[in-house]
Amino acid sequence: MEPGTIWLLICAALVLFMTPGLAFFYGGLVKAQSVISMMMLSFGAMGLVFVLWILYGFNMGSAGESDLIDGWLANPFSDFALQDLATGDGASGLAGVAFGSTFAVITTALISGAVADRARFFPWMLFSGLWATIVYFPSQGWVWGFDDEGLTGWIGTLTIGDAVPIDWAGGTVVHISAGAAAFALALVLGKRTVGFSKDAAEPHNVPLVLIGAAILWFGWFGFNTGAATESGLGALIFLNTIAAPAAGVLGYIVVEHFKDGKPTAVGAASGIVAGLVAITPSCANLSPFWAIVLGLLAGAVCCFAIDLKYKLGYDDSLDVVGLHLVAGFIGCLYLGFFATDTGLFTGGNLEQLVAQIIPSVFVAVYSFAVAFGLGKAIDATIGFRVTEDEEVAGLDNVLHGGAAYKFD
Repeated sequence: MEPGTIWLLICAALVLFMTPGLAFFYGGLVKAQSVISMMMLSFGAMGLVFVLWILYGFNMGSAGESDLIDGWLANPFSDFALQDLATGDGASGLAGVAFGSTFAVITTALISGAVADRARFFPWMLFSGLWATIVYFPSQGWVWGFDDEGLTGWIGTLTIGDAVPIDWAGGTVVHISAGAAAFALALVLGKRTVGFSKDAAEPHNVPLVLIGAAILWFGWFGFNTGAATESGLGALIFLNTIAAPAAGVLGYIVVEHFKDGKPTAVGAASGIVAGLVAITPSCANLSPFWAIVLGLLAGAVCCFAIDLKYKLGYDDSLDVVGLHLVAGFIGCLYLGFFATDTGLFTGGNLEQLVAQIIPSVFVAVYSFAVAFGLGKAIDATIGFRVTEDEEVAGLDNVLHGGAAYKFD
């Protein structure tokens, strides 16, 4: 195999490992009686979305003669189950298919944090498949769809004056999209019966949260560097993927210290995630100094943002909105000010900021609207939420016939 293909497959394995890491991260944050249920939402999404991506999801974001709507949607059945690609001269392209599949899975799994402790498993699976089909599969093509002549998706080809949108690894279609969908589902399912307060929402296993955060950080090097074909660019991306989350930890725990009286381990883990999310779209277009500033900003702002749910009354159980939606917007819009050579303060003008705002807002609104509609439809037909008694007792035995911990 060519070195580029080998590197892409290694990065795909790293990103695949992120979804189990997310399961650990989320699993440690919920109560002990619901940890299996929480982790199964991630593993269920892995099984379903991988299969759908191979059957038709990859096709929906692919450009070329299969386009149904130029720049917006390709024919999902143009190469069903990739039979032609797998047997033709372009079989090496399957490495890119594999890499893209891991993005589809982690994006869908991220949403599950908003419905922790109260979502039924099979309605979640139905939502996952429909949301991935309607939102993620086509929208990743808006940013990354290309043919022999270059990018073809409407975001990838958007121009505002001399500026084009910058989104290296998915600030819009991964983090903003997942965060907006999480917000929609939190509104559909409503508040938890027990646990919707800052004092009551205590994680049951902090070491598990830290293990999950460590796996996410490790896997994120594949997430950000997989598409880097130039060694110098890859090294810059790698360094920025160190710098921003490291600064995110500092920004988060300093604010947490002054806001709540002490820095916490969960706060440090949340700072890592905030920094990673923010650097995702910008890792190839910032100097390391500006990556550090971005991480500090994202960590500090997200420390405040996670408390908005208590003030506004929506129950985003595990802070998908406060971390992914907020930090995703910060990372995308930050490029409008500090992107190398094109940001407002680094040699450019307002055009880059406008180019960042348009896709960010559009993806957020689109994902929210679809997720809200799907959530309402599922809840009205088969029911999305467990009963109050089941929620109080914990979901593991009720939904999956087992417990995470046995003490007898």
